[in-house]
Amino acid sequence: MDGVAMSIITPRVLKGFRDFLPDTEMARKALIEKLEKVFASFGFVPIDTPVLEYAEILLGKGGGETDKQVYRFRDHGNRDVAMRFDLTVPFARFMAEHADELYLPFRRYHIAKVWRGENTQRGRYREFMQCDFDIVGTDSASADADILLTAASAMRALDVGEFKLRINHRMLFNRFLDRLGASEKSVEILRTVDKREKIGDDATASMLAELVSSEAAREILEFIRQEKDFAATLDKMSALCAPHDQAAMAARTRLLEVMECVASAGYDAHVILDPSITRGLDYYTGIVLETQLSELPEIGSVCSGGRYDELASLYTTRKLPGVGASVGLDRLMAAMEALGSMRTAPHSTAILVINQEVNTLAELHAVASKLRAQGIASEVYPENRKLAAQYSYAERKHIPLALFVQPEHEASRYLLRMLSRRENQGCDTLEAVCQVASRELANA
Repeated sequence: MDGVAMSIITPRVLKGFRDFLPDTEMARKALIEKLEKVFASFGFVPIDTPVLEYAEILLGKGGGETDKQVYRFRDHGNRDVAMRFDLTVPFARFMAEHADELYLPFRRYHIAKVWRGENTQRGRYREFMQCDFDIVGTDSASADADILLTAASAMRALDVGEFKLRINHRMLFNRFLDRLGASEKSVEILRTVDKREKIGDDATASMLAELVSSEAAREILEFIRQEKDFAATLDKMSALCAPHDQAAMAARTRLLEVMECVASAGYDAHVILDPSITRGLDYYTGIVLETQLSELPEIGSVCSGGRYDELASLYTTRKLPGVGASVGLDRLMAAMEALGSMRTAPHSTAILVINQEVNTLAELHAVASKLRAQGIASEVYPENRKLAAQYSYAERKHIPLALFVQPEHEASRYLLRMLSRRENQGCDTLEAVCQVASRELANA
């Protein structure tokens, strides 16, 4: 295009969206691998669903505020479509569509991106990764307990420090509101209570007083206050419901059964009953949970969820009760970075094969191929440049070892260099190189 000036497009990303450089992406992949290992240990299997769904599949399932955040548009076929805002609603559609092809109860995990057009802040973005795990096809204390135990095991595997699983039961709250005569305002009340930690008791009381009487607002604040321990809190919550309320009694029994299972697995110290935890999404019907890092509570919940027994009924007449939770990976990474607990990104390459004038490229690639065949990630530096440049490349890529293929007249055919210690070890064979390299990598 002679004579035509080319304008340069300014490289930029949309607000709330991010690029991930290799170190960050490798650290994220490492966390995902740990989560997948935990999920698999509890019997969860992976699935995937489309990014785009028909808008009617997604809208009206998470509440009015969530609907406002959904990315929705007309596609090229003039269809009304939307991008998934979480992984639970698409999963309910998935179960309704594929229940006959699956076994029940069905345990799934799904790690993928979701999109919400919400205000951005630390650990909260418009494009973010969720790591969901769910059990569908049973309404049992065992399934509820397994979700709590999976969440606790995930936190321990990720080494996030001290944490608390704050749980509640939506039915107890609903029955309490019914006794107050405030059931018709339950959605607004639940969302107001869900904001309590951000806005404080006084602001919460003022907002509640706009929905119900001042006396009722006072009782709601009393209901959501924690007592000295799990038993005392549960007793208070039960007492504030109507006497002999069968649904409230069933919710109380469920919480006791779940805690018995959690205690038997050794995680009861991490679980507290917090009546203020309601979860903002409308589809929860039973137990709900939020996970708080003790050293950084202001970051919010890093793993949340609950029981949703009616969500699949929007798509099928078949009864498909479910319970699950989601690890917010981006928020969790932001918290770990703030706490200084994010580990250095692992290396992708274990050995850099050094490019020297004495070697042919074919020779170097043959060596690298043989190393990879032994399970050691290796790459050939592509150009014959000064050693300083090749070492600098290895350092920036966190490559721990460098390998020199030496002329046959040298005492050792191969020279393996431990870059961090600046130590060399001669090896006569590639088998010896692999042995030394494996030992070094295991001790790294």
